[in-house]
Amino acid sequence: MTRFTAVPAPQDTKWGVPQTTDQVLPGIWHVTTPDHGGYVLSDERQAAMPEALRRDDIYYEEDVDWALVLLGFATEFRRLPTAGIALQVENARRSVRAWHPARYGAFTGEEVPATENNTLRRRAAYQAVIGQYASVSASGDWADWVPAGMVGVVFRRVQSVDALGFARYSGDPIYGLVAKDRYAERNDVETFDSLGATRVESTAPITKEVHLA
Repeated sequence: MTRFTAVPAPQDTKWGVPQTTDQVLPGIWHVTTPDHGGYVLSDERQAAMPEALRRDDIYYEEDVDWALVLLGFATEFRRLPTAGIALQVENARRSVRAWHPARYGAFTGEEVPATENNTLRRRAAYQAVIGQYASVSASGDWADWVPAGMVGVVFRRVQSVDALGFARYSGDPIYGLVAKDRYAERNDVETFDSLGATRVESTAPITKEVHLA
């Protein structure tokens, strides 16, 4: 088994100056900062990370990428005397499967079907509407610019979708009105056309006599 070298605590990170540091395994520091946190790997640890799980940098943030570290060094983590560590490692495996299905498949050899994975489903849904205007936020008829019985929806053009299934947008938003009943039945990813929206030129207040197509 490879023996890794303990290294000094990081003095700075991509998230800012650490408030707390804990070397959980030689070369693996868990840090927190006022804004964020996660694992910081030594160069030796980074080189030893399985290729399928390795990020381009040494920072594995606490929301999602922490799980890559626990899965990559699962055997060592399981040997720690920390209470509940086996469950943490199992949760990491599930998290990687859910949020990084391609990495999980490459690492384990187990393909994750799109129908079983929210990330893959969302990514496929956004990929299908690249170039179209997808809904990004909405206001009820309490808003000055939304007539009674309608929902005011903000749409943006989908430029691309990342590995976690989050859309990247481009250009200025457009605004539309959607019948409240139709909006209540919306799917996770909807577009101006799929919602049957009626274009509104801006979010300036509009009269209640707006006629909908």
